[in-house]
Amino acid sequence: MIPVSAALDQLFQLVTTVGTEEVPLAKANGRVLRADAVARRDQPPFDGSAMDGYAVKNAEAVPGARLTVIGESAAGHGFADTVGAGQAVRIFTGAPVPAGTDRVIIQEDVSRDGDTITLGDTLDQGHHIRPRGVDFADGSALTAPRLLRPADIALLAAMNIPAVTVSRRPTVALISTGDELVMPGGTPGPDQIMVSNTFGLAALLRDLGAAPRMLPIARDTQPSLEMAFELAADADLVVTIGGASVGDHDLVGKVAADLGMARSFYKVAMRPGKPLMAGRLKSGAMMVGLPGNPVSAMVCGHVFLAPVLRGFLGLPMGPAPRRRAPLAADLAANGPREHYMRGTLTEGAVSLAAQQDSSLLSVLSSANVLVIRPPSAPAVPAGTMVDYIEI
Repeated sequence: MIPVSAALDQLFQLVTTVGTEEVPLAKANGRVLRADAVARRDQPPFDGSAMDGYAVKNAEAVPGARLTVIGESAAGHGFADTVGAGQAVRIFTGAPVPAGTDRVIIQEDVSRDGDTITLGDTLDQGHHIRPRGVDFADGSALTAPRLLRPADIALLAAMNIPAVTVSRRPTVALISTGDELVMPGGTPGPDQIMVSNTFGLAALLRDLGAAPRMLPIARDTQPSLEMAFELAADADLVVTIGGASVGDHDLVGKVAADLGMARSFYKVAMRPGKPLMAGRLKSGAMMVGLPGNPVSAMVCGHVFLAPVLRGFLGLPMGPAPRRRAPLAADLAANGPREHYMRGTLTEGAVSLAAQQDSSLLSVLSSANVLVIRPPSAPAVPAGTMVDYIEI
C-alpha cells in the first residue's frame, strides 16, 4: 500500500490536459478559461458621474455660489457642449461628465429655482467622478487558466468579449461492475442491490466540469468487462467501480492488464477506499479503479477524482483544499491507515457520525465534511483542531 499523497502524485503524472473549444459568453460560466481574454475598451469609457447632482467647475464650487443650468447629462445621453464659467449641467449617476467640468455637486447640497442653482452652505468634499478606465483599460486581460464564475462573466461582458476559449469537457466513462447490481427503477432479485455509485460519481464529475458517460453495468465475466472497456475506448478517463479487490470475482485488474493497461499503483493506505488502482490504458486514456463500497467510491471521488479533473481542465493540481475546525466531542485513536471520517460542520465545530461503515450512504448524505485522521493518530479531546475537506 502507498499513502494518499503518493497516490495523488502518481495520478497527477497520468493526467493529460484536454484540448480547447470556443463557447459563447452566455455559456461560459463554470468553464475553465484557457486563453487570456483581452478587453476591447476602457471601462468606464469616459469620465462618469458617481452620483446624481450637478456637474460644475471645481474652482467655482464654493458655498453660496449661483450657477446657471444649461443642460442635462444622463446615462446614454451625454451633454455635447463645453461648460463655461458660471454654468452647470444637471447630471445623473453613470452619465458622462461634460467637458469643462471636473466635479459633481450632489443634489442634496443644491437648491434650484428654474435654471439657477445655489450651492449650499456646506458642500460634500468628494468630486464624485469615476475616471475613464478606472475599472480596466483597453488591452488589459483576464488571464488564463481560471475557473470562470459569475463575476468573471460580468467582467468579460463589460470588456466586450462575446466568446471565450475554454477547456473541452473531459469525457469520463463510468463502469460499474458486479452481478449484484440493478439500475434504479429495475426489479432487483433477492440477492441484488441498486447501482448507486455511478449516479453519485456522475453528479460529482458533472459539477467538476467533466462530461460523464454512464456505461451499461459490467457483469462479473471477462467478456462483459472487455465489452465495457471497448465502449470506453474514446474516453479521456475511464473510472471503474467495484471489482478492483482480490476476490475470485474481482476481474477488473486482470482484464485491464490483458487489454494493455500499464499499472501505476494498487492499494492505498486509507479508509474507506483501500482497493484503488490506477494506470494508463493502451488507448492512451487514464484509468482509475475505485472500490465498490458506495461510500468508498464517493470518498475516493472527492479525494482523487476531483484533483485529477483539475489537471484535465488545465488548472493547477494539488490535494483537495484542507480546512480546520474544532471537534465537538472526544475522538478515539486512529488505526494504521489515513481515515476519512464523515462528519457535519455546524456552528464552527465538527460532529462526527457515530457510524463510519463504508456501506452507509445515508451517513454520507447527512455529512458535509470528511475529517482526515492521520495514521495512528492518538485519541484527542473535544475542542482539538482537526483537518477536513468539504464535500
